[in-house]
Amino acid sequence: MSEHLVVGRIGRPHGIRGENTIDVRTDEPDTRLAAGTVIATDPADAGPLTIERARWHSGRLLVRFAGIDDRTAAEELRGVYLVVDPTDIPPSADPDDFHDQELIGLAVVTTDGADVGQVAEVLHHGQDLLVVRGASGETLVPFVAALVPEVDVPGGRLVIDPPPGLLDES
Repeated sequence: MSEHLVVGRIGRPHGIRGENTIDVRTDEPDTRLAAGTVIATDPADAGPLTIERARWHSGRLLVRFAGIDDRTAAEELRGVYLVVDPTDIPPSADPDDFHDQELIGLAVVTTDGADVGQVAEVLHHGQDLLVVRGASGETLVPFVAALVPEVDVPGGRLVIDPPPGLLDES
């Protein structure tokens, strides 16, 4: 079985009719988390869940799942991850657009060839950050063209051009 990709995490209940806030972890929430979608969960025994209704409210996605009709039932889903099979995600037509699973595991080297480590995770906090794990620990690298001039998915590597201080331990 392939590793699942997280597209959202169920947050706190909203109101008394069974809606939950969703911590969105996908670039396509209106497609992946649309009404009528049946979505797998982690832990698996919490689902699959069917999205009955999805709406945006004050910048947050609110979702009501079929069979979740009150705040108590919604609270029981808190913390559950909504996941998809990576093989269900079509590759992007944009050569500068990458799915997280394409980046995780890539070897990271500097423009002068020094080994930095491996992409362990991709964080989406205002801007995308690569979590690079290497011999000297973890480094957060902003995923922007100026700092990441080359991404070679087929070659299994990513080249970074770190500014002074990014990789220093001090």
